Amino acid sequence: MLDVCLLGTSGMMPLPRRALTALMTRFNGSSLLIDCGEGTQVSIREKGWSLHSIDTICITHVHGDHVSGLPGLLLSMGNAERNEPLTIIGPRGTKKVVEALLTIAPGLPFAIHFTELTERFHRLEKNGYCLEAFRVSHTVPCYGYSQVIRRAGKFDVERAKENDVPMTVWNRLQKGETIEENGRIYTPDMVLGNERKGLKVTYCTDTRPMPEIAEQAKGADLFICEGMYGEDEMLEKARENRHMTFSEAAMLAKEAEVPELWLTHYSPSLIRPDEYMEKTRKIFPFTKPGKDRKTKVLQFEQK
Repeated sequence: MLDVCLLGTSGMMPLPRRALTALMTRFNGSSLLIDCGEGTQVSIREKGWSLHSIDTICITHVHGDHVSGLPGLLLSMGNAERNEPLTIIGPRGTKKVVEALLTIAPGLPFAIHFTELTERFHRLEKNGYCLEAFRVSHTVPCYGYSQVIRRAGKFDVERAKENDVPMTVWNRLQKGETIEENGRIYTPDMVLGNERKGLKVTYCTDTRPMPEIAEQAKGADLFICEGMYGEDEMLEKARENRHMTFSEAAMLAKEAEVPELWLTHYSPSLIRPDEYMEKTRKIFPFTKPGKDRKTKVLQFEQK
């Protein structure tokens, strides 16, 4: 089970009822945060989720509306007596920017480990899931992220017996361990059936449309994508500022063949995203306007 919450949906500046862009997911006791604009920690508290369980923060890029909430968030985590290390992932230059922000949040009681992204694609294993980062097209280095949770096959008693696997190691193999015992190596595939469908959420913002985005969103259970402008008449401005319209995001979702699209990162001038849904859904029927604290629980298929 994966909990997904769109904490903030505003681009450029926060509004009275719209915090700056951020997404939070929870899986198996671990919490992941993507971006941390102003208002993020307030939105987390209003949602009733915990700051303490956040162990990884992914930064899409280092513009202020995506990192301005970090000092306050990290101070709050420190004041809550957190001492476990925190990982911050982002494009090259993230470490320098975050350390500069932390001049107003000194003396944190936990270590921060930085991973800076330099290639077009990175795959990282984190806390039982896979994190895939892919470069997008903005005015500065910027990445989208997919959180992928794999699901092993069911335990297969017959396969275990056929491979002469002793019962004493069945449970550990089922949990993914590789075991050496009595001079023989036992691997999980010796007791498990074919891998089952897992879960995937793809998130990208601050970019022009790219074929790579649709490619990375393939197989996602939920695609969350920026829609800076609802009006197609704003296309030239979107091109100029390296952003997207609703229609362009819907075209990516259609190409990726995802079951659901959430739009986010709205222009401050876009007050009522719902007004553009009829037109957008003609391109991709399963489009939904993102709202602050919009939440979805993704469940594994019952197989």
